[in-house]
Amino acid sequence: MLGEIRPLTPHEFSLFRSLVEAETGIFLSDVKLALVNARLLARIRELGLKTFSEYYDRVLGSPDDELVRMINAICTNETHFFREPAQFALLSKSVLPRLASEAERGERPRRIRVWCAACSTGEEPYSVAMLLLDALPDWSIEIVASDLSTKVLARAVAGIYPMTRLRDVPLDFQKRFLLRGVGPQEGKFCVSAPVRKLIDFTRVNLVVGQLPELGSFDLVLCRNVLMYFRPETRLDVVRRLLSRLVPNGHLCVGHSESLHGVEGLRTVIPTVYQLLDEAA
Repeated sequence: MLGEIRPLTPHEFSLFRSLVEAETGIFLSDVKLALVNARLLARIRELGLKTFSEYYDRVLGSPDDELVRMINAICTNETHFFREPAQFALLSKSVLPRLASEAERGERPRRIRVWCAACSTGEEPYSVAMLLLDALPDWSIEIVASDLSTKVLARAVAGIYPMTRLRDVPLDFQKRFLLRGVGPQEGKFCVSAPVRKLIDFTRVNLVVGQLPELGSFDLVLCRNVLMYFRPETRLDVVRRLLSRLVPNGHLCVGHSESLHGVEGLRTVIPTVYQLLDEAA
């Protein structure tokens, strides 16, 4: 058929796989060939190209633009509000009360900093912000929310979601922190300004180059990301994350990820680890 784009070949897939891993650390197994084919096809059509090889050359020819577009298309971004409920329960019932008690005794300032290191479309940092506003209302709260994909970061900054996303948000939080859309925005809701102002969204590559000067954090969340890396890349990323954690700070990972065997960490519950003071 005239204008038909030739399907992605195994050789072309290997080229994209190597490029994606070099730029993001994400390893695409052979079974991902069809996924890469499907996710890049629309962009190839948009550019009027005929083969994936042509598109690969285009990506290499404009790395500051098309490379980011390609990464945006391939990266998987799945999240929802208050995901990993056991982690939020631990924070609200144990970690945050302990920090509050330390502040009451003058052992720490009334200030908390959190890094959501793979924030996707924003549900995670907004969930954390609501929890902190509820538990530590008179504290200084700073949240850095980063992702590799500029596409999902744009959606996160907007803070507007379909009403179906409300199902996991506690009813009290819905009333206090969220605004239901009316008129053209009916069927959607928006995160309120007091929550939004706590969060700084920024693009960060966890694998390539130096991490930006983000400061140190009491809590780091990097959930459902490490599983896409090879073991050696995964360990390197964990070390980078821990380098930004304060002594006795906490690191949260996804339910299918484990940091068993990483030195200097104490397992609090599965998926939540504490950096030992002597290891910081």
